Amino acid sequence: MPTHLITGAGSGIGGALARRLHDQGDRLVLLARSEERAAELAVDFSDAATLVADLADPADLERRLAEAELPERIDSVLHVAGAVELSAVADLPVGQLREQLDVNLVAPAVLTRACLPALRRAQGTVLFVNSTSGLRANPAWAAYAASKFGLRGFADALRAEEAEHGVRVTSVFPSRTATPMQEKVHGQEGKEYDASAWITPETVADAIVHVLGLPREATIPELVVKVAR
Repeated sequence: MPTHLITGAGSGIGGALARRLHDQGDRLVLLARSEERAAELAVDFSDAATLVADLADPADLERRLAEAELPERIDSVLHVAGAVELSAVADLPVGQLREQLDVNLVAPAVLTRACLPALRRAQGTVLFVNSTSGLRANPAWAAYAASKFGLRGFADALRAEEAEHGVRVTSVFPSRTATPMQEKVHGQEGKEYDASAWITPETVADAIVHVLGLPREATIPELVVKVAR
């Protein structure tokens, strides 16, 4: 039975992905930012293990991972959680910049490092749900894009380092997806939100499941999922 460690399983792409993997009988380890969130996840995925840690506090995440009993073998670490706050650089508060870098870049690096021994044993996959903002930066997206460009660089280096251990590394770049984060972004942009205009979380989850199911001789280093219009 494959084991997957997932961040962001409470909603959006992470929730859809957790449901897909749960329904096919896989074992889940879900990272939650609080005890309350862990309790909610336990209701939806009663047989999943939970790990409480705040991705916005990488030092606390590192401590909690050191104290946790992680599985001996992990078939995939799926980095789905993210944070976004739009702001022009001239008005960008340091706190907003720091949070996005911590949640979107530093925390995935800390979590990946902690899981590498178990990933090597399983010859598993590290998958980063990045963003098309990690390929192209637009006005007001500087902090978010910087974190995602950095995440792509981290993934590239990790891929080269871990190939000899049989660990595969994939970056997925979805364009706008119908998630609570996207609804929040529309509010910040002052735009009306229409979920039907965007990719569904289930579509992105299906693409990720396809990557995870590849035979050992194949890998997809990068995958862009765009709205078909």
